[in-house]
Amino acid sequence: MSRTCQIALQIVFVALPLPAVVSADDRDVIEYREHIMNTLNEQAAALGMILSTAIPGDNAAGHLQALALTAQTALKAFEPKVLGGEAKPEVWSNWLDFSKRMTEFSQKTAQAAEAAKYKSYDSLGPEIIDALSCKQCHDVYRAEKKK
Repeated sequence: MSRTCQIALQIVFVALPLPAVVSADDRDVIEYREHIMNTLNEQAAALGMILSTAIPGDNAAGHLQALALTAQTALKAFEPKVLGGEAKPEVWSNWLDFSKRMTEFSQKTAQAAEAAKYKSYDSLGPEIIDALSCKQCHDVYRAEKKK
């Protein structure tokens, strides 16, 4: 191949637009988001069982720590604007409100987890109830799947 052809090929190769960074498949984004929200739901259910005295509260601090850690990651799971799952489109059209609510949820769960370090589980009820205001957000931003 002549030197001119090699240079021409190099110019064409460099001038070609590089493919965009490949993003995760939309289904993967939705499934990840659902895993995060399911973890929050399971930890909240365990705390509900403790508050109702259906089970002993020995693990309340651990459940609060798991809840707080998961809550820290939850907002990030919604940053890709991928419609689907149980998330209503309002999550993204009202992003400022949604992200504010998720940030407050994260802060409240962190405060409850911190309180569990120095309080007995049977006195954590107010912190847990304050942190678990899930329904207020779900009423606006969640469309439950049909069974």
